Amino acid sequence: QVQLVESGGGLVQVGGSLRLSCVASGRIFSINDMGWYRQAPGKQRELVAIHISGGRINYADSVKGRFTISRDNAKSTVVLQMNSLKPEDTAAYYCYAGSGYGSSRLAYWGQGTQVTVSS
Repeated sequence: QVQLVESGGGLVQVGGSLRLSCVASGRIFSINDMGWYRQAPGKQRELVAIHISGGRINYADSVKGRFTISRDNAKSTVVLQMNSLKPEDTAAYYCYAGSGYGSSRLAYWGQGTQVTVSS
């Protein structure tokens, strides 16, 4: 099992910045991917940014150039730096960790942290 604890959400004005952090514990050696998803009210959960084992990083088109994901394997953390925030970035943000491959793949989620961008 892997446990994920997020921190750093809050209320910010349009154009502002926030930094989300996620610390993993438990079977951290089994983690391949770590990243962030978000879910706005009435919408499906969507990928924001993910750091894939081997160094590849994927961003949602809507956040490219504004958000930066970084991962520290030694500290089992993943950080999402969010700049130039927009009202449409308002959502609950969830830390994600994936382990295993194929049929053995497991997904772990944090409890979520709220980000609210006010205009």
